[in-house]
Amino acid sequence: MDAKRYNNIKLGIGIGKAVFSFVLILLFVWLGYSLLMENYISSYFENKYLVFLAFALVTGVTASFLFAPVNYYTGFYLEHKYNLSNQTFVRWIWENFKSLLVSLAIGVPIMLMFYFTLNQFGEMWWLPFAILMFFASVVLSQIFPVLILPIFYKLTPFENEELKNRIESMAFNAGIKIENLYKFDMSKNTKKANAALTGLGKTKRIILGDTLIDNYSNEEIETVIAHELGHFKKKHIIKNIVIGTVTSFLTLFVIAYLYQNSLGWFGFSSITQVAALPLLALWSMLIGVIQSPLGNILSRKFEYEADEYAVKETGNPAAFIKTLEKLTDQNLGDKEPHPFVEWFFYSHPSIKNRINGIRKYESQISQGHSELV
Repeated sequence: MDAKRYNNIKLGIGIGKAVFSFVLILLFVWLGYSLLMENYISSYFENKYLVFLAFALVTGVTASFLFAPVNYYTGFYLEHKYNLSNQTFVRWIWENFKSLLVSLAIGVPIMLMFYFTLNQFGEMWWLPFAILMFFASVVLSQIFPVLILPIFYKLTPFENEELKNRIESMAFNAGIKIENLYKFDMSKNTKKANAALTGLGKTKRIILGDTLIDNYSNEEIETVIAHELGHFKKKHIIKNIVIGTVTSFLTLFVIAYLYQNSLGWFGFSSITQVAALPLLALWSMLIGVIQSPLGNILSRKFEYEADEYAVKETGNPAAFIKTLEKLTDQNLGDKEPHPFVEWFFYSHPSIKNRINGIRKYESQISQGHSELV
């Protein structure tokens, strides 16, 4: 019951926060407050880029204050109430402050890049911006494990030689050479467990949370890693890059079209007018409502395929099922969410459906063996 209650609370708050944000932005523009703010800021700055940054700063700080109680409740109070967090309040503040600094270091250049393309390319701004965002995403994927992740976690070489050799063997079978295998101190923040295949090219590496290493057997950890390697073997990473790039171009095109044609509804005349820019957020949120379930359908398909690969690679479906059950309990996942909730919001299948998928695949293998005999 705790797991369902915890997930329902987070889901309800997430939906409420999204709806409230949409209404707030709509009223901010519709009632003329965005124009008043632009005019006020323009009285201090003549440079349009400074006006743009100041506008973004003021709205961002205001939103942070408005949502601070909700963020505290979901990010700190709720995690402690359900015994999932190891953070003190001071550490929670510190980790969020680091996240803010990283977001600013990445976000400000991207915002300036966006406003530059808007001013330089007019109605076609979406195309150069989409191209620039593609290259930015590739660079961020490469630097994430070596520059960004160490800001939040201490990474140390993986020391279990027996398991390390097994993981390297599985990686070889998947067609990937992994020389970088790390443990990170996930337990400093949470009791949850996880592992991931992260990075691109030479920065590609497997990282395992210490909460996973300390609470799971070697064969259980193998199934987790086999699942992650399954994403590589099934070319999900490449497929996601291709699909993500196409979707990004198409989405920006649609947003640009809707933005251009909705300016007059609110009395704006130029796409570069700073006060009009919140309309982009509104259209992005509406399009996201359509894209989210479609993207999740594809993501769940990839997860089922990675699960099948893990079963095939380890030959140990029982250990994999046990691991998934333990992870769900440890991370307080909802084992059987409402079908609509799973369809719309879940990027991973529920544990019930994943286990059913593994058993179905296991029976197919057994049937195949029987036919061969």
